This record gives sequence, C-alpha cells and structure tokens, in this order.
Amino acid sequence: MQSWKWGPCLASGCVSILKSSEKTPLTALRIGELAVEAGFPPGVVQVLSGYGDVGAYLVRHPDVDKIAFTGSTKIGYDIMKNSSTSNLKRVTLELGGKSPNIICHDADID
Repeated sequence: MQSWKWGPCLASGCVSILKSSEKTPLTALRIGELAVEAGFPPGVVQVLSGYGDVGAYLVRHPDVDKIAFTGSTKIGYDIMKNSSTSNLKRVTLELGGKSPNIICHDADID
C-alpha cells in the first residue's frame, strides 16, 4: 500500500511522510529501510510510527499539503474535518469495509 502512495508523490518531485498503522509499524519501517537501501535520497521518504495523535498532528500541520489515507470511515471523517484547520489540504480517502462483492442478478443465492 505504501507504493500506491509513494509512486505518484515521488514521480511529481514531492517528499513523503508515511505514518503507519499502530498495528503494523514494523512493516512500514522495513519498507523505509528498503527505500534507503535502494538509494532514495535522505528525507525523500520518511516513516513515522505512533498512535492516532501522530497522524492527527500531521493532518493539522500547516506544512503538510496533501493527505492520502486508507482505513476506517470514522478516521476518514476526522481527517476531512481537521485537514482544513490550518490550510486547505488536498485529501484522498480510501475508506470503508473489506471484501466487496458483486452479486449478479442470476446468482444462485441458495
């Protein structure tokens, strides 16, 4: 999921701060290590670990121009609400449940 966020960001010449989920910090830290090993310049890709207060700080920070978030609808709502407190940020949210299904009209439900 990090690559989905990093690709467009880095291709446009921007830097990225990844705030990982508090449930999976080691995965994000390892991805950060791999970026260093791959030769990314220092500071271009940054990884932060922590709880929601760390993410909330980034959302409100005036020097953060864009937020891309994947997660719960509740946190997405909070991000939308708080992303305009210091400056109007661009926000991309991927929210909601998991495992969507498409059920065709001729499906045998039984």
